[in-house]
Amino acid sequence: MMDSEKMFWFKAGWLAVGLLSACCGLPAEPMDVPGKVQDVYDSLWTNNQDVAEQTLMVPFLQHMQFGDLQADNYVNFMIQDINYVLKVTDMLREMAQKVKSPDDLQTFMENRYQSYKQFAEMMLKQFNLNSLPDIKPIPAMEKYLADYKAIMEKEKPIFFAVSLLPCSRLWMWIANQLKENYCNAYFIWKKNNMHGNPEKHYKDLLNKYLKKPDQITRANEIFRQQMQNEQNFFSASLEE
Repeated sequence: MMDSEKMFWFKAGWLAVGLLSACCGLPAEPMDVPGKVQDVYDSLWTNNQDVAEQTLMVPFLQHMQFGDLQADNYVNFMIQDINYVLKVTDMLREMAQKVKSPDDLQTFMENRYQSYKQFAEMMLKQFNLNSLPDIKPIPAMEKYLADYKAIMEKEKPIFFAVSLLPCSRLWMWIANQLKENYCNAYFIWKKNNMHGNPEKHYKDLLNKYLKKPDQITRANEIFRQQMQNEQNFFSASLEE
């Protein structure tokens, strides 16, 4: 990459650090408690929190926490994440068009699409871009996006909703776990990812439509798969 291009992405990365909070093993079996209605939204996280703990320890996040992460590593991470946001926006547009019923699921897809679309447009405007740059996804990101597409094409729409949740919950959790202060160059990433309300968008929907054991098991598999994809992305962003 030429020096001018590096400078562009360096600036874009630091602008994006305040913006991009839009965003292994066998799956644990969900626990059934006799006489109690299962909270699927919460159990998905609880059953797979081990992946979150492992993700927090990857070198990329540890060096971010220590404040000695190299700028090139961070910029490359942000470039991949820009690609992720724009590609997922495209998939949400397709889902918003495809899902006609039930009404609350259609509304969920439309609302998520509009949110991602607004977010993507804001990024492009901020970076003075008219369209998606020609970004080659790293293998970890390529697999992550391919898994999204497979879920979109092969699974029921409620499972696409499940597939979106790990990013939303994991980034907020990581931001709250990182021990950083104002002197850390990456504190702005922590600050802007610490707060959010994924429960507002996902909890009632998932608890309403994921009631049968086979549905809950499949949701857990997809949630864990996407958590693992998140971990793989963070891990690939700095390999030591």
